[in-house]
Amino acid sequence: MEFNENMHPDGGYQEQYVPAESVGVYTAKTFLWMFFGLLVTFLTAMGLVQTGLILVVYSIPSVFTVLFVVEVAVVLILSARIHKMSVVSARVLFFTYAVLNGIVFSAYLLIYDVFSLILVFGATALYFGGMAIFGWVTKADLSRIRNVLVGGLIFLIVFGLLSMFIPGLEVFERLLCLAGIAIFLAFTAYDTQKIKAYYAAYQGDDVMLKKASIFSALELYLDFINLFLYLLRLLGRRRR
Repeated sequence: MEFNENMHPDGGYQEQYVPAESVGVYTAKTFLWMFFGLLVTFLTAMGLVQTGLILVVYSIPSVFTVLFVVEVAVVLILSARIHKMSVVSARVLFFTYAVLNGIVFSAYLLIYDVFSLILVFGATALYFGGMAIFGWVTKADLSRIRNVLVGGLIFLIVFGLLSMFIPGLEVFERLLCLAGIAIFLAFTAYDTQKIKAYYAAYQGDDVMLKKASIFSALELYLDFINLFLYLLRLLGRRRR
């Protein structure tokens, strides 16, 4: 789920260009978009629980399946069409995904203890922040581990699907959570470093820089959310 980070969409060479903002400012704005996405997700989840609309939403047949399909579709559209769509369209899709995820996350507010959710969120923010800093400052080329990360992600998806149909795989839940945490921590560092690659690749094209920022924000948002979910499965305490 990424677009070409090595070539300017117009091809060829660019005239010398003085960027309007530094890579540091550009990165900070990208993380701010990610934060806004998380905020929208939280407010959506809280709104559904506090108003009782969560009961209406979950009374819809196959609602989780529908939400899953729509979420995947939004991510695929944003990934495949990022070059052609407008900046506004990219932002609308990003926040649409955040709202949809908020509907899903409203269930966790009912299932898990509030203190447990706060604790896991704090741990997620700490680990995520540490790996983001590492990804920003490291001189190592993290693109070398991309294939390993993609392979790990496929493993998590396949194992998760199999555990739904094959009894007994639940005994590996703890190991699966630890693997998921490790994979998304590594993805956090990798995706943070990619922000600088996008910045370098699209200098001279302010529109593509803005769209790349939204795309990176989505990647980081997904890293944070998945890290949170695996930590919650590992450490979370359910309501009694």
